Amino acid sequence: MTERFFHLHLISDATGETLMATSRAVTSQYKQTQAIEHVYPLVRSRKQMDTVIDAIDREPGMVLYTITDTELGSHLEERCRSMGIPCVSVLEPIFQAFQSYLGMPSLRKVGAQHELNAEYFSRIDALNFTMMHDDGALPENIEDADVILIGISRTSKTPTSIYLANRGIKTANVPLVPGIEPPAALLSAKRPLVVALIASTDRIFQVRQNRILGLASQNPSPGYIDRASIAEELAQTRKLCARHGWPMIDVSRKSIEETAAAIIALKSRHATETSNEDYSK
Repeated sequence: MTERFFHLHLISDATGETLMATSRAVTSQYKQTQAIEHVYPLVRSRKQMDTVIDAIDREPGMVLYTITDTELGSHLEERCRSMGIPCVSVLEPIFQAFQSYLGMPSLRKVGAQHELNAEYFSRIDALNFTMMHDDGALPENIEDADVILIGISRTSKTPTSIYLANRGIKTANVPLVPGIEPPAALLSAKRPLVVALIASTDRIFQVRQNRILGLASQNPSPGYIDRASIAEELAQTRKLCARHGWPMIDVSRKSIEETAAAIIALKSRHATETSNEDYSK
């Protein structure tokens, strides 16, 4: 089938992150269509909105918006209705459900989720910690981590660490290198959740081979893209995890987001188990 294209206008009075995540989750279900995204963040005045509406009129398409100002939202909907263009408030049904359940109206405060509050600074602290503890750096205070990711080369440790840090989780990652013992600080860590990221031999081979092609000036060890060597590295990872009771996650067919979700679920259980152990002492 021929791929179809359509214009998708995303209008927000904040960063637009919520809209983009929501719209991409939906459009991913329509494989024969491709959205041409037009993102309009920080739209907070009638003048800004009219400029956006003119752009929609030039390239008509679906309109999704997150505007907390009800008058501004109504203005957008009226203009879209007159142009015969579908216009959907992504947050309004959720606002209504919360209001009905809680028995109180929302604050309708623009960008409330991006306030410089304790949670925000916690995320910044987690990001700083994670960047300082990337690829086995600063192992001496690894006990301060919430999560420690281990794994052989090319198992997505760094991007997963950064994603977790953006959720406020202090994450260190430690590479498992053939012939080199894991750092003692890792083996003795008690408070952090230690998780191994693994993948299939074929997946690791493919990713490593692509990396070498992109970095022609480097000369990796012969075993770096040898399937038997990769299989042995994975076997050693499994043995290490079995000895220490560390969980493993196969990332072969997982996105970073899915891997992070699995780690967060493990972290929740780990926190409960650790709390129970402390209570029993």
